[in-house]
Amino acid sequence: MSDSSPHVLVTGGAGYIGSHVAKALAADGIIPVTYDSLVRGHREAVKWGPFVPGDIGDAALLRQTIHQYRVEAIVHLAAFAYVGESIEHPARYFENNVAKGLVLLETAIETGIRRFVFSSSCATYGVPSEALITEDMSQNPINPYGETKLVIEKALRWYGAAYGLQSVILRYFNAAGADLDGEIGEEHSPETHVIPLILAAADGDDHFKVFGDDYQTPDGTCVRDFVHVSDIADAHVRALRHLGAGHPSIAMNLGTGVGHSVMEIVHSVREITGRAVPYTVCQRRPGDPPFLVADCSRAYEALGWRARHSSLETIIESAWRWRQSHRRMFDSEHTQ
Repeated sequence: MSDSSPHVLVTGGAGYIGSHVAKALAADGIIPVTYDSLVRGHREAVKWGPFVPGDIGDAALLRQTIHQYRVEAIVHLAAFAYVGESIEHPARYFENNVAKGLVLLETAIETGIRRFVFSSSCATYGVPSEALITEDMSQNPINPYGETKLVIEKALRWYGAAYGLQSVILRYFNAAGADLDGEIGEEHSPETHVIPLILAAADGDDHFKVFGDDYQTPDGTCVRDFVHVSDIADAHVRALRHLGAGHPSIAMNLGTGVGHSVMEIVHSVREITGRAVPYTVCQRRPGDPPFLVADCSRAYEALGWRARHSSLETIIESAWRWRQSHRRMFDSEHTQ
């Protein structure tokens, strides 16, 4: 790539999904300009373009970065994303995800940016009335995290009508797995995602907690839709193409349309790793719906996107390879 290649600002580009998005953009001939405060991102995950350490609430630095790199579009992933933490500290989430998110939107308008891809979440749906979730279902978040995502979704619609800001809203279901080339992967502290927690149990770090085994599901445990992080990254590239071709704003789900139960994942991890997975059944968590599975037909119709690497086996194998190749990192986290 040369300096004449298009530049796209990737907020949160040093995070789990953001770093995979940056890699996918670079592979498509786009230079990702990673903008990340590193509060929860990792500098070593920035490998495919310039890095600007900064907060999305810093309008002056945002303007400087957009002008310096002649940024043509924004992919916005920077956010706090722990549901439990959002319930305990809602002010922290509204300040970071909403107040600072609106600074980013305002700066985009001021600097002439008119293409915006937003990382949203299935958490905006709350507890759905049906197992297979379409984008037209009502959005009633049951936690501050989901509420903050929904606020930005609504802002994007109004900004589009008033200022011509075109957007693609991507509502992720359960992002999982690791880069298929082994260059980047999932590293959260604390870790809350189910597959890394089960892999940690298989690695002897801890007992895995199964929150409820008495749901109206085939084996009594919750069923979720897991989509490989590389497939999610691919959707961002396609979303930018969609906007670049002059298509209208749109919101869509990113998932597989297939659900896997918690115990199904436990059994798959045992099979793939050859390790025992010690687990303890605990009480249900409030607000956990039995099924959360995406209808992804809109993403296919609008972007030609489908989850190509999201079999449960591929997700688990890639995440396990990442964990095993970064043993020192995970051992260090476990001993802290």
